[in-house]
Amino acid sequence: MSIFDILTLFGGLALFLYGMRLMGDGLKEGSSGTLKRMMESVTNSTLKAVLLGTLVTAVIQSSTATIVITSGLVAAGIITFRQSLGIIIGANIGTTVTGQIIRLLDLNSSVGFLELFKPSSLAPIALIIGIVLLMTNRFKNSKTIGSVAIGFGILFTGLLNMTSAVNVLSENGVFDSLFTGLSDNPLLGYAAGAAVAFILQSSSATIGILQALSASGGLIFRAVYSVIVGVYLGDCVTTAIVCWIGAGTEARRVGIYNILYNFCKTVLVLSGIFITRKVGLLDGIWNTVVNSGIIANTNSVFNIASAVLTIPLVTVLEDITRKIVKDSPAAENKYRDRIEALNPKFFATPAIALKSCYDALMAMFTASRSNIEKACMLLQEYDANIAAEIDEEEENIDMLADLVTNYLAEMAATHTAENRPEIMNEYYKLVVEFERLGDYATNICEAAAALSRKGVKLSEMAISELGIMESLLKQVLDEAEKAFGSRDIEAARNIEPLEEVVDDMVEIIRQQHLHRLEVGLCTVTAGTCFVDVLHDMERISDTCSNVGLAIITRVQPELYDRVHEYIYNLHKGNDESFNEKYREARDRYVGLLSSVVLHEPVSEDEQKGSQ
Repeated sequence: MSIFDILTLFGGLALFLYGMRLMGDGLKEGSSGTLKRMMESVTNSTLKAVLLGTLVTAVIQSSTATIVITSGLVAAGIITFRQSLGIIIGANIGTTVTGQIIRLLDLNSSVGFLELFKPSSLAPIALIIGIVLLMTNRFKNSKTIGSVAIGFGILFTGLLNMTSAVNVLSENGVFDSLFTGLSDNPLLGYAAGAAVAFILQSSSATIGILQALSASGGLIFRAVYSVIVGVYLGDCVTTAIVCWIGAGTEARRVGIYNILYNFCKTVLVLSGIFITRKVGLLDGIWNTVVNSGIIANTNSVFNIASAVLTIPLVTVLEDITRKIVKDSPAAENKYRDRIEALNPKFFATPAIALKSCYDALMAMFTASRSNIEKACMLLQEYDANIAAEIDEEEENIDMLADLVTNYLAEMAATHTAENRPEIMNEYYKLVVEFERLGDYATNICEAAAALSRKGVKLSEMAISELGIMESLLKQVLDEAEKAFGSRDIEAARNIEPLEEVVDDMVEIIRQQHLHRLEVGLCTVTAGTCFVDVLHDMERISDTCSNVGLAIITRVQPELYDRVHEYIYNLHKGNDESFNEKYREARDRYVGLLSSVVLHEPVSEDEQKGSQ
């Protein structure tokens, strides 16, 4: 044994771990949206949830990733903690698939086509496919598939290197003495498996190393089973830590439940081994030399049998988990769920991270719109309590804006291939626009407060004019909400003609206001506040126009660098659809405004019809 043999062993381990990470990341990134939708569809059937958890983990090759994704969905309120329990059990089964793939090392056949499935053949084939896809990049998902293939090839190359090094080292009797000690002390084997899984943060990697070591021919079943069982505890502790950091109560319970489940699994497996050993059912395999296939099958049997026996105990483990992680007092901030969902641990699954941003942005828009409506009501009858609600909500909007901005910046720094830069760019723009909507609501509220302090009221004509403007703004905000909430490109296009009508209306109302000042129908104090409110209403429509443009440029990225040209052509009358929508809206709202000028009361039905 030389230092070079040891270097080969650890070099192979490094390649194995890197290949597993590269392959898993590629699979997660390429299918994160699909996986999220699948997991959102979980029903209250524990069995279906178990099957789903098994499938997802088999695809992304990481039980930790599956459970962290589940934790994120629970934190975001998409699924309940109870619905997550079956997924956790399934994740522990799905992680055994990696071992079944690695067992291809045992394949030994002279049949030509079977040689293709040996790691020595699969590794170069996967590497060749991967590099061709990465270099040509001719397909939509070439980069993702190429990364997965490269990772697969590197994984098997590392495994072959480890196997080669182990064969050399086994000749020195090192492993014989090591595993003889483990066979005489199951507790030591259990601790070794837990420690290695905790350090590597992967049960699949630990089982893979054990499979590679089995090539030495010195591993026997009685020395290996306790190591395999120890792996379960080491891996779930790492997962629980990841789920715990920065998470809320329900998300933390996911990690603790995983520990409880794996503890029960440990007890069940060790009890089963003890009983079957006592009655002589394991005599045939107890001192048998194990290979990669036996290790993979043992791991699978342990997990499947434990799942079958534990499913009836799901509610019991749930109750214990709830006692360990007690419900925290209700948070003062009503956006707690939105805040907790903005967790960096979801960066590994961009679909969830971006969904968290979307939910926070939607909350910002809804709060800003509500504040605008409340502020407009205060112009007719001021209420200090409602003004206080607007101020409190404005603080929440500002807080969410800061959190989303920082979250997007941190996410961008991860350089994940599936970060979807076009969505991130859109969200960067919208977080600013939604915050501005809240600011304009505060401005209107302050104008209403100024009128109240000075004991001044707006004239009935001014109130009527603002009522028509509110109706028009409601339509603009409706289209903005539909455009962002449903990624509705048609709704986004409907905003700009309405925004032009707002500009026209503001100019008409200003002229009417100047006339009222001249004839003494309006005071200077009231007039100043009135003009300020008009200005804020105009800026609200401008902001909604920016929202629409952000949606349009996301759907049509070719317009990103030609936004000003796009707007210029619309306003020049070069788009007949825009012209028709503009004329229709202008006729409706200017007509309502004309009735105010002629001192004709505007009926409630007309107001509703204009919305």
